[in-house]
Amino acid sequence: QVQLVESGGGLVQAGGSLRLSCAVSGGTFSTYTMAWFRQAPGKERNFVATISPGGARTTYGDSVEGRFTGSRDNAKNTAYLQMSNLEPEDTAVYYCAASIGGHAQTNPAGYPYWGQGTQVTVSS
Repeated sequence: QVQLVESGGGLVQAGGSLRLSCAVSGGTFSTYTMAWFRQAPGKERNFVATISPGGARTTYGDSVEGRFTGSRDNAKNTAYLQMSNLEPEDTAVYYCAASIGGHAQTNPAGYPYWGQGTQVTVSS
């Protein structure tokens, strides 16, 4: 059974930074495409980033391109999302997700495994 646990969320002022972590247990982490999504109250879950199984390839949503960086450490079975220059519009619950194989999907339906989410709040 694959389990994902996010951590690192919190309250930060606009312009600040946070790093989210996603620890994965079960299965073979190095074969998973990892992704980050976020969901604000009353809104749908939106794509943030994907990270290829080896970590060499990343993709980003338009609203976070240039500010967020996805990475992973396959030795630690952990994925990361470094968030910089945060804006109040980035306030949301952030979820990590995993799928087996190397297809970087932006649709949440493509990911069978999910974490419980971590709250990020950016104050103006």
